[in-house]
Amino acid sequence: MSANISLHDGPERLKIAVVGLGRMGKRHVHTLINRVARAQVVAVCSTEAHEIEWAKSNEDYKDFGISVYDDYIVMLNHPGLQAVWISTSTDVHASQTLAAVEKGLHVLCEKPLSTDLTEAQSVVDAAKKRPDLKVMAGFSRRFDKSYRNAAAKVLDEGAIGEPFLVRSNTCDLKDETGFFVRYASRNGGIFVDCAIHDIDLALWYLGNPIPQACWATGTLKHHPELKQYNDVDNAVGVVEFRGGKIAYFYCSRTQAHGHDVCTEITGTDGKIMVNVVPRQDNIVVADKQGMRHEVQPEYWQRFEDAFALEANEFVEAVLKDKPVPLPLESGLRVMEIGRALQQALISGQVSRFDAEGKLIE
Repeated sequence: MSANISLHDGPERLKIAVVGLGRMGKRHVHTLINRVARAQVVAVCSTEAHEIEWAKSNEDYKDFGISVYDDYIVMLNHPGLQAVWISTSTDVHASQTLAAVEKGLHVLCEKPLSTDLTEAQSVVDAAKKRPDLKVMAGFSRRFDKSYRNAAAKVLDEGAIGEPFLVRSNTCDLKDETGFFVRYASRNGGIFVDCAIHDIDLALWYLGNPIPQACWATGTLKHHPELKQYNDVDNAVGVVEFRGGKIAYFYCSRTQAHGHDVCTEITGTDGKIMVNVVPRQDNIVVADKQGMRHEVQPEYWQRFEDAFALEANEFVEAVLKDKPVPLPLESGLRVMEIGRALQQALISGQVSRFDAEGKLIE
């Protein structure tokens, strides 16, 4: 445990900084302030001028005494800082995590650790050299009540026999703002960015099987600009694992009805379904057009509680010197499969893995 944390001086609060003030970063600050009693946000950081201006004028940030930085390295020297929550673009996740670890700070880094496998491995290696630090990759669906309930039924209770097939999709509301296209050059591609949670869930429910091969296909229906990045706005990928297990993923950035995330786990004795019909709430409107309900517009409405639980469990791991709830190494195989699917999408060829599950480039 870091020397500047004491468990004997009353209810210690973890002094944490949030890096990146886009939609995710702002929401994490809000969650930490309002839903994590043992956390104290002491600083935020962004390199975007409009985000800096917004943060400096934010009344909540002023009320809570949150310092605003435009230089990440300078922010790491904030007095008393103990942990960093990294919510920036994927291409700087690794470098910022490494810098924080070098300063002796605990880190929760949003998925994935990098767009590059070698760089991601360097983060894992650096964390291993500092066992006193808690370094965790944020896979928020692991903290969702429904997904945890499904895991208990599949893995602990054996409710569906041996699980052998996972079908999972992440489908975002159609983006009319241009944000997704602007971000596409930095996110590693649709499978690395969009399917990363689905891959993680498949590995979880299938018992961490070793991948054998994967293939993918995609199309451009709304964002032809993505062609310059070798990317698509709708894609399907299939992963074959050793031992006869299979995962099927559908990714979309263009859903008209809202944020549509669902997972099915099929076993030898049944099937478990999570959110197959997405709902905003339990309201159903019945009129001359029939019966219908609304869908959450984006991921935050669906997983806000999961993000809060993730934050609380990370803070508890630091303050009570417990293992982080999700080992950092688990993110590497997820990344490798995401990269393999992206490679298959671009090449039109099957991506294959060796006997240890390492991607054959």
